[in-house]
Amino acid sequence: MSPFQSPPPQAESQDPPKKKHRGGIGAFLAALGAAALKFKVFLLALVHLPWLFGGAKILMASWSLILSFVLYLAVFGWQFAIILVLVLVLHELGHYVAFRSYGLPAKLPILIPFLGAFTIGQPPDDLEHDAYIALAGPLTGLLLSLFCAWIGNELHDPFWLAIASVSAFLNIFNMMPMLPFDGGRIIAAIWPPLWIGGMVVYIGVAIALHIPLLFILIIGLLGLPTMIGMLRGTHIDERAAAMTFLARVRVGAWYLLTLAGLGYSLSLAPVVHR
Repeated sequence: MSPFQSPPPQAESQDPPKKKHRGGIGAFLAALGAAALKFKVFLLALVHLPWLFGGAKILMASWSLILSFVLYLAVFGWQFAIILVLVLVLHELGHYVAFRSYGLPAKLPILIPFLGAFTIGQPPDDLEHDAYIALAGPLTGLLLSLFCAWIGNELHDPFWLAIASVSAFLNIFNMMPMLPFDGGRIIAAIWPPLWIGGMVVYIGVAIALHIPLLFILIIGLLGLPTMIGMLRGTHIDERAAAMTFLARVRVGAWYLLTLAGLGYSLSLAPVVHR
């Protein structure tokens, strides 16, 4: 009926419109019930998929992730902000998963804008396991880099190549054989005096890359007390006594293989150098 037509005579029955009105409400309630049922099924799916729920929890609970993204967005732009946060989060999730795989409690990753990120967990009793937990971050970064390099070369897409390049580059830097880098924790399971050479390499690479002096000093000071204490014998890791020669060889082999893999992946996507 057109809105400009006069209403029907009063003598006509009004029952059909009422039935139609009731039917409309019933259909609405039925649709609402179906939506509620689907939502319930969705919640049950989340409960039975711990990995999915854990991922949502990480994204929702990590205030440091949001803060870091906002600051990187303001300084570098949205594309590089996404790349940087993605690389850092996946690297730290590698540590987190490694802690949990050894049955050790661990907290969600924390991002520190312009300094990196870290994951706190209970140290294992075995120093070799501690080295593998430290290695899990760079290994995750290596897998991310290789995967994105493959996609980027297949699609000729510089965005994927940028992810691959940044992941490889940052994880190579993180393999520096000195504390507080992951490489320093790995070297602690092999032979701590190698930290001296690692410090020299770190300073040389940082100067070559024109890294600000303040950043060099902050990173150096974070690991310096522990390194000095262990080299002097005042800070002794009791777990080192249980490390066999074969265990040290295994850790060293994983360290060199991961470093070589990151170097190879960087060669596949040399976006950083362009």
